[in-house]
Amino acid sequence: MIDLRLAACAAAALLAPLIAEARPQPSSRIERVVLLMRHGVRSPLDGEVPPATRTGQPWPRWSAPAEQVTPHGAEALRALARADRRWFAAAGLVVADGCPDPATLRLWTNSSPRTIASGEAYAAGFAPGCAISVGHKPEGTNDPIFEPLGAHPARFDANRAVESIVRYTGGAEALTRRHAAGLALLEQVLACPEAPCSPVDPSAVRASADGHGIDFTGAIRAASGTAQVLMLQYLEGMPMAQVGWGRATPARLEAMGAVHGALFDVYSRPPYMAAFQMAPTVDRLTRDLTASDAPKLDLLIGHDTNVAALAAVLDVSVQAPGFAKDDPAPGGGIAIALVRAPGGGQAVRLWYRSQSAADMRAARDRAVWTPLRLPGCDEGAEHRCALPRFLKRLAEATAPARG
Repeated sequence: MIDLRLAACAAAALLAPLIAEARPQPSSRIERVVLLMRHGVRSPLDGEVPPATRTGQPWPRWSAPAEQVTPHGAEALRALARADRRWFAAAGLVVADGCPDPATLRLWTNSSPRTIASGEAYAAGFAPGCAISVGHKPEGTNDPIFEPLGAHPARFDANRAVESIVRYTGGAEALTRRHAAGLALLEQVLACPEAPCSPVDPSAVRASADGHGIDFTGAIRAASGTAQVLMLQYLEGMPMAQVGWGRATPARLEAMGAVHGALFDVYSRPPYMAAFQMAPTVDRLTRDLTASDAPKLDLLIGHDTNVAALAAVLDVSVQAPGFAKDDPAPGGGIAIALVRAPGGGQAVRLWYRSQSAADMRAARDRAVWTPLRLPGCDEGAEHRCALPRFLKRLAEATAPARG
């Protein structure tokens, strides 16, 4: 006969680690948090699925204009913000209810409509009915925090960038070969009358003609956007019969997400690219962690390229439940916490904070906080890194962009 009291104790013991991850641990005090996150679920970008891509059936319609956060995407962000509010309140950074002190919270987005709308939805969920300012540059102007290469930094050398990409990936053809399984799965989902369904172009990485960027062609470049659009259909809450025409199961979407994530192996993760993609952002992070007048919460809403580049600079991997490894989820972000360690010194702790794909689809107010370990700076059970060492790592990783 089962002893119900023993069973209950055993269940509590099993749940304890999960509960501990869902709330800040008490042995160090969190003083500030900087969170760099991707915008919410959006409709497809113009040209995200290359025009030459063939399918067996028409693409489903979306509820929002191209490139914009959808109503469901905004709902999911509001739910995520409610979950974040609980976490930040448990950490003692904001009050649990009512309007937070404006001095404790700063919310800054990129200047694109989808990031601005994401900030507004997040603010509405974080503190309903409160006047939370969503800061950003004028719509359409370049913000180097989120699009540093768009500012054409004088030190950027496209040829050195290509060399770094080739060293990191082994070259565009090698990158394509590594993702052969995901590319083949995508072809099965597209199910066009005559394969190949995705455009077939030579795989290459070269400096752009103007010297300010990178031109990337080939199977990964052509298929990455298509894989993302299929995942966005699921996250949007479309009926499963419409998600990949009924052929894209959650497991298949996760597998194909690796093809989308491979895009960042070119644009965000090679050391030279990561340095230039992150230098202005690192300046912002450094000030947030050291200035006496910095807010307790600085929330930065940008793009998947930003999250991927920060992960590269930190030398960590990110993964949300239901997504491929190193494929940043909508709304997902890297949280950097300034903490007062038990001995009195300042250190940082890192998490990847995200909704699961299933929770995003259902717009449930749950979030997963996955602790991140910095290689070579991982102290104690909380995986702390002393603040001076952390700042030095950031400076060294972005040094190529500073001369």
